[in-house]
Amino acid sequence: MNSKGQYGDYQNEIYFDGLSGVLPTMPMTFPELEARAQAALPPSVLSYVAGGAGDESTQRANVSAFERYGLVPRMMVGATQRDLGVDLFGLKLPSPLFMAPVGVIGLCAQDGHGDLATARAAARSGVPMVASTLTVDPMEEVAAEFGDTPGFFQLYTPTDRALAESLVHRAEAAGFKGIVVTLDTWLTGWRPRDLATSNFPQLRGHALANYTSDPVFRARLAKAPEDDLQAAVVEWIRIFGNPLTWDDLAWLRSITELPIILKGICHPEDVHRAKDGGADAVYCSNHGGRQANGGLAAIDLLPDVVAAADGLPVLFDSGIRTGADVVKALALGATAVGVGRPYAYGLAIGGVDGIVHVLRSLLAEADLIMAVDGYPTPADLRAQGAIRRR
Repeated sequence: MNSKGQYGDYQNEIYFDGLSGVLPTMPMTFPELEARAQAALPPSVLSYVAGGAGDESTQRANVSAFERYGLVPRMMVGATQRDLGVDLFGLKLPSPLFMAPVGVIGLCAQDGHGDLATARAAARSGVPMVASTLTVDPMEEVAAEFGDTPGFFQLYTPTDRALAESLVHRAEAAGFKGIVVTLDTWLTGWRPRDLATSNFPQLRGHALANYTSDPVFRARLAKAPEDDLQAAVVEWIRIFGNPLTWDDLAWLRSITELPIILKGICHPEDVHRAKDGGADAVYCSNHGGRQANGGLAAIDLLPDVVAAADGLPVLFDSGIRTGADVVKALALGATAVGVGRPYAYGLAIGGVDGIVHVLRSLLAEADLIMAVDGYPTPADLRAQGAIRRR
């Protein structure tokens, strides 16, 4: 995406297209993006993607907390060339941005195959996708669309260890470059929007392809016909949620040589235990406010997580809506920054092109901010103390 220039060049494409009378068809701001997606998505999918836990105060805090941080410009730096690339587990990524796992992303596409569309957007943009365990299409078909862009597999660890191992080994064979283990979703948080419509997609048989295509899961269905979706849903309910403990980390570490990233780590003591247990990275996130209401904004927890990590990579998501948010998270020490709802909305209104537009817009804004403020690389943001608390 930036092999022939800088990410900020995207604005030049838009301006020059305008000289020929070609105006953007995709939104340029998050509020407009969200409004367009609200019109495009079925109500049940919209409530699942847009909603949060409880009265959604934590979800709102994730977003508004970014306003409490400000960037300090540095002049006469000559930042005509920026390098937003990062090194993650030896992977040289062209930018710090990645697409966070969204369990119903498959349902956000007009054709019902949003996982494949997201993977294709990853291939086109160079922005990695973290593919959820909960996909409409099997992980092998998703990974086949990545092209040269690395992808990661997010694991909801089932209670059946044999099934967990099968999912991880399939991810390895499919070419995924890391396993993101989500820790805060062994049961579902209180989500009034979904409760009001009595809607939980997986209970209706949606996004279970990684289970129904798995030999271990199929064996658990015993004599049920292969197309018996109700039997699969009932079995999925039995095995989905595993409340992992630190004693389980050694087992997780033993079943794969891929990097293990623990998602949901927000306390310094948990960072230390993750490091001691052999995790390759921690992922600071409160699930976008979707799982537990009443918590602190994730960005406010990030600095302490980074300090405790002491060089261990720290991934971050929750509340990212703009390129400025991406830069602030980097300045606070994040190694890589995940975006969720914005790309889901881009998919809903524009398919692959919609996702790519959202990603390019985020990176363009981030790149231009770093250029204007005099920070050529993410490392410069951290080393020069680019951020202050308001």
